[in-house]
Amino acid sequence: MSLIRPLRRFRRPLTARFFDRFRRNTAAAFSRGNSLALLRTGSDFFGELFAALEHAERSIYLEFYIIHDDRTGARFSASLQAAAARGVEVRLLYDYIGCFDTPASYFRALEKSGVSCVPFNPPPFRNGISWFDKRDHRKIAIIDNRVAFAGGLNIGDEYAGWEETLHWRDVGIRIEGEAVGSLYNLFRESWEGECSLPIGESRPGDFTVAYGEDDVAIVSGSPHHNRSRIRAAFRMAIAAATESIMIQTPYFVPGPRFIRALLRAVRGGVRVQLVLPARSDVPIVRLVNRSSYATLIKGGIEVFERQGTILHAKVMLIDGQWSVIGSANLDHRSFHRNYEVNVIVASHDFGRQVGEMFSDDLGCSRRISLEEHERRGLMVRLLERLVAPVNWFL
Repeated sequence: MSLIRPLRRFRRPLTARFFDRFRRNTAAAFSRGNSLALLRTGSDFFGELFAALEHAERSIYLEFYIIHDDRTGARFSASLQAAAARGVEVRLLYDYIGCFDTPASYFRALEKSGVSCVPFNPPPFRNGISWFDKRDHRKIAIIDNRVAFAGGLNIGDEYAGWEETLHWRDVGIRIEGEAVGSLYNLFRESWEGECSLPIGESRPGDFTVAYGEDDVAIVSGSPHHNRSRIRAAFRMAIAAATESIMIQTPYFVPGPRFIRALLRAVRGGVRVQLVLPARSDVPIVRLVNRSSYATLIKGGIEVFERQGTILHAKVMLIDGQWSVIGSANLDHRSFHRNYEVNVIVASHDFGRQVGEMFSDDLGCSRRISLEEHERRGLMVRLLERLVAPVNWFL
């Protein structure tokens, strides 16, 4: 199907066999004829998102992990209330834990204006306290069943970059075409799992118009899956690389098999560049990230730390032509316990844009040498060992 053509340069001897294996292991939803825009910054993402919300005519479906009651959250709320006043069907699914510190009055105001708001997994937690650990980490917006947004950005000032001191480095994507239908299906499944209130039916042909030439695969993650489709997609993309692998992620706790896959790629002649944050919103994660530096650097992987703002983008680029952008981090939580979604784009032009973005971020990053890493103090080494057992819970 649509990704066979871009995969011909990959090193699998039988491309069709590789493609079938990828589809079996990830249950990806493939589509052709999409038009995509890379939204390189929070201001790009929210500028496009708010414009789409303000011009919505029929429906707005939203699924977000975090929604803050701040300047960005206020504009988000105002846009949804105005849409509901125009007669637009507005459905908002938010994660209960992710929005724990958001005042209940924020959602009550939306409900009073006609917006249907549903929390994911509110207490009492289903299936006992273990369900407390499950989060809806997706960030999806679908407007009029015509345009969709995805990526790593939540609703908040730190993501939008209104204030320089709060600005986090994150990335989003705007989609028109058949792939919008795949995101709609994911949203509908999540919504109906939490709420008996039905959502409007899409009109015939909503998701079949060809808006462009980009091939897209949507890969979703859920704790209900027997195996991690998100991890499988990442690992198979790495195994298929012949020239380069570029990765940005805020949380790098993927497990030994994933790291071995990166090291095998290097031994096969692939250049691997990994960009991690120099500052983290979760300080313990920075210790865990660094615990694997020695293995990575000795194996030939180039490790960089993004300076300045907090890096929150989740991006992978394979051979300059296969881009992965979404909500999933490279950690056990995203692999096994969160609801996640990644958008895979097979496109030389889109890949070129992602590569240029990587180059700009590398210009703001510092490469970590083995000598520098091994000079870290005894206390840091001890802390790395102490936090290692909690990797699974991060």
